[in-house]
Amino acid sequence: MPRPVRMLNPAEIFFVSVRSFQRRFLLRPSAETNEVLGGVLSRAVRLHGVELFSFIVLSDHLHLVVRAPRGNLPRFMQYLLTNVSKKIGRLVRWQGNFWERRYSAEPVLDEVALLGRVRYILAHGPKEGLVRTVSEWPGLSSLGMMLDGTPRRFRWFNWTLKSKVHPLEANAGRFAERWAEQETLTLTPLPLQTLQSAEALRRFLKDTIQAIESEASKLHRRFLGRARVLKQHPLRKARKKERSARPLCHTSFPALLKEYLEGYRAFVAAFRWAASRWKRGEVNVVFPAGAYRPFVWPRAPSPQLAA
Repeated sequence: MPRPVRMLNPAEIFFVSVRSFQRRFLLRPSAETNEVLGGVLSRAVRLHGVELFSFIVLSDHLHLVVRAPRGNLPRFMQYLLTNVSKKIGRLVRWQGNFWERRYSAEPVLDEVALLGRVRYILAHGPKEGLVRTVSEWPGLSSLGMMLDGTPRRFRWFNWTLKSKVHPLEANAGRFAERWAEQETLTLTPLPLQTLQSAEALRRFLKDTIQAIESEASKLHRRFLGRARVLKQHPLRKARKKERSARPLCHTSFPALLKEYLEGYRAFVAAFRWAASRWKRGEVNVVFPAGAYRPFVWPRAPSPQLAA
């Protein structure tokens, strides 16, 4: 099945998801994994100037609610996922592909849908029957930062620095304090009029968490528990689940969905026309706004085009 063409509007908020290879528990929570993940995420956010609103890291996948005002979401994700695969891969002793497939990035078109995506992120842990309460999930998440509004500090392990030092010093492990640099992760407040005050946000989070935990208790008779989550082997595979189709966008209003689909169809047609010209050697062809050129070298122009 071909990959969908991405229409990346810098003004839009995106719900991003990516899953580990073969649904293995490569991201399984631990003190070391959380620290390394936090350092990579913090540095990626700072270097690429993205706005991070909410996130959750499960044992076999992660979700982000993010906006890239510079129009550089692909570069941000490339940096994030490449460094996670290298550093966490080394930490859990995994070689080979780390991610199962290309990440998905779906625009969130309205405030109701945005709240729905935040609720969806918060529900991870209880909704799968892993932990009984939202706060019990031991993995990296934005919950604490959303509740108290306080940035978190993590260590970024600078392997470039390690490669430049004297060979005798380089004997220190890749996660030694010698290579650690401090990074700060700060969430961007949700751009919602109803949640502008800290009190309103805490009330929303409290009500949402109560509803999540109540629903989970009705859905699951037993929960795996925090201790057993932490004991899972990172190379173990999760149980297979039926794949669901990725939506093109998230919205609560049919009119917005219709408008988006019409605009997306026009965008895809314009992109494919431009891509076909690009591959024929027309390097100055104009792609539609929000598009990224194909990662292929264009052919040399034909004699007919050159004439």
